[in-house]
Amino acid sequence: MSNNMVLYVDSRFLSPYALSVFVALQEKELAFDLRSLDLGVGEHRAADYAATSLTGRVPTLVHGDFSLSESSAICEYLDEAFPAPRYPSLYPDDRRQRARARQLQAWLRSDFMPLRQERSTEAVFLQPTANALSADATAAAQKLFFAAEALLPDGADNLFGAWCIADTDLALMLNRLVLNGDTLVPPRLATYARRQWQRTSVRNWCRLSQIS
Repeated sequence: MSNNMVLYVDSRFLSPYALSVFVALQEKELAFDLRSLDLGVGEHRAADYAATSLTGRVPTLVHGDFSLSESSAICEYLDEAFPAPRYPSLYPDDRRQRARARQLQAWLRSDFMPLRQERSTEAVFLQPTANALSADATAAAQKLFFAAEALLPDGADNLFGAWCIADTDLALMLNRLVLNGDTLVPPRLATYARRQWQRTSVRNWCRLSQIS
């Protein structure tokens, strides 16, 4: 199987889903080419890209003669295509913890719309907003905190012992608030989110967003 890989991302490097796959590839220590699409002018709607991605969205990973979109599907594919122990794992070894990590990823991608709208990833990667959270966004944040505190052991750096890709996804959602300067985040969750943001793979993505 060829290891030639190309990752398509947004040209502003603001997509949380592109971040997740970028981090996954770097944590797997896999070589890949990075190509960006200007979503503002509709490059993701071009016929050749649509044929590659099927969804017309970013990220899309091209691996040899195979292409795949949707970030959680890509992460699971990478973990199976490049398994441990030769390559670092993206998911916990324990079956139940692995299922929980995938549950968390799916939930973070399908819920929290008020929070995602009012604290876009521009607040994470570019500059904060001074707008106050609505009641709906505050309720979404409280729901997020409840689950995160239940999953994160006291004093732990990661959700399931060793780092996994769900840590990056959860930290991104928390950092919509933490890096925006919102003070309602429980202190231990804020500490966790800031610590996750110091991983080399995440910092590498942040540098791309700052120079785009």
